[in-house]
This record gives sequence, C-alpha cells and structure tokens, in this order.
Amino acid sequence: MTTHTVDTTQELAAFLRARRDRLNPRDLGLPSRRQARRTPGLRREEVAELAGVSVDYIVRLEQGRGLRPSADVVEALARALRLAPVERTYLYDLAQQRPRNADRPATTAAPPLARLVTDLSPLPAMLLNHRYDILAWNREMSGLLLDFDTLPEPQRNAVWLCLMHPEIRDFYLDRERVVREGVAHLRAAWAAHPEDQALSDLISEFATGDEEFARLWAEQDIKVNGRGHKVMRHPVAGVISVDVEVLVPLQDPDQRLMIFRAADDRSRSALERLSAQ
Repeated sequence: MTTHTVDTTQELAAFLRARRDRLNPRDLGLPSRRQARRTPGLRREEVAELAGVSVDYIVRLEQGRGLRPSADVVEALARALRLAPVERTYLYDLAQQRPRNADRPATTAAPPLARLVTDLSPLPAMLLNHRYDILAWNREMSGLLLDFDTLPEPQRNAVWLCLMHPEIRDFYLDRERVVREGVAHLRAAWAAHPEDQALSDLISEFATGDEEFARLWAEQDIKVNGRGHKVMRHPVAGVISVDVEVLVPLQDPDQRLMIFRAADDRSRSALERLSAQ
C-alpha cells in the first residue's frame, strides 16, 4: 500500500461503497425484491432512493469520476447510509464541505499547554497533535510509559510506539482495541488534513511495515475518542487500569491534551508508587 496525500475523490468512492456494503436492507425497512442479491449490503438503487438522488449520480460517485457533492447531498448520503457522527464528519471532509483551519498542523507544543501538562502532575498527562505526535509530557507519563527524551523525535508518536516499539507492543492488555482505535483516528485525521504530507508518509510507513495496521486500515473504520479506558501491564508496577480523558483547546484545536486517571484503588496505588520513584 502506498498512501500519498489524500485523493479525496477516490477515498470518497471507496468509503461510500464500504458503508453501502455494511447495511442490511431489512434493517432499513426496505421492500424485498425478487432479484437475488449477489453481494451483501444495499444496492446503489436503494441508496439513491434513500438519499433522494439519481442512481447515475451514485454510480459516478462510487466510480470516483470527479463529482463534488454539495453539503445537502452529503447530509442526505449520511442519513441514507446511517453514518455515525464521526463518520458523517469524515464524509464532509472528503467532500470538502467543512471549513478548514488555514493554520499549518501543530508540530510543537503551545507553551501554555506545555505548562499545563506539567501542572497536571501527579496525573500522567501528555499533549499530542492530530498525527498522534507526542509534543509534551510530564514525568508521571514518562514513568508510566517510557522516557520519551530517549527517543528520536520521529519515534515520539503514540501509534508508532504501539506498533513498532518492542517495550510498548505488548504493554496494553487490550492491544487490539488500542491499535484499532488509533488506526480509526488516523483515518479521520487523514481526511481532515489532506494536505499533510507528513501524516500521509506516516500512514504509508505503518501500512507497509505492519500487517496489523494494513489490515485495520483496509476496514475503513472511523473513530475519534474523547474518553476511554486502557489496561496496561507495567514491568515494575504490574497491571494498571486507567480512565483516559482527551481535551481539545479552543485556541489550539489541532492539539489534544490526554490525561490518565486511575480506574481503581489498586491502580491508584501503583501510580502513586511510580510517581514517588
């Protein structure tokens, strides 16, 4: 797989086909048809009917023939395909119907946010950009994960660490879910920042160097989590469960603050021991 900057026309076509294939006509209350279905999912005629557009229009969209649907059509397609909110946003991005931030993607931490990361001690915290590049962290996060200062800058990326770093590959007990969510986040970021060649290069590196990433990328899942739960196996402190909160500053929307909090008393004690060290 080679991933360059986003070809929004072809990605839009692939996304529409993938989402159409996932739907069950019976779940949408569509009438049964005499003709047997050769493939799963909805027919193009059914999507066209649900969205209120012509079948020819759906065909041209799915063939990537250069159409740019209006915001009204995008909304109609999102409803017809029963898209989740984050998938709906992704579709708007691919159709280039969402206003874009004219600023370049953040590659360094905004100073006030870097100070906030430090001030959040003893809670482990770090600051990331849309690529999952780790821009700032406090000592508690280093103690929990690893010493980011020892890493070359290109490797200070949360997805890279999970996929490639030998100490982090087996760090998460729920690794499959963690990787899946990271891949789904990168796909959403890829559509929102089609001009970001560094992000496209990163995705290409993952897709060619890691079979797990390539498999999950091909599934075209879209997901952006604002909070979650992780279970980690620390080499010193043992199993630690944390609740994760992700905050996006209004002033710097391309940067996101990730904060870990102990999910139970045992994990709280483990984090306190690590902090004391």
